[in-house]
Amino acid sequence: MIADETVSDYADDTRTHKVMRALETACKDMDLSVPIWLDVNIADFKRNAKCRFYQDSFIEQVHFDYLEMQVIEEDV
Repeated sequence: MIADETVSDYADDTRTHKVMRALETACKDMDLSVPIWLDVNIADFKRNAKCRFYQDSFIEQVHFDYLEMQVIEEDV
């Protein structure tokens, strides 16, 4: 593992908006371009609340195998 980022979002918003915001925040913090959601990413995320973005999801060259995103929902 090269880097690890946890983003919390308690806004009163849709889950989709929270996920997109969290991905943008994590990528900004790690100085990465935001990956493109391919059909395979969307399908994996719908199934598992988790997906991996490989090089084909990034416009720029990345120096890692994949970026994994997972939603961890906790009752607060």
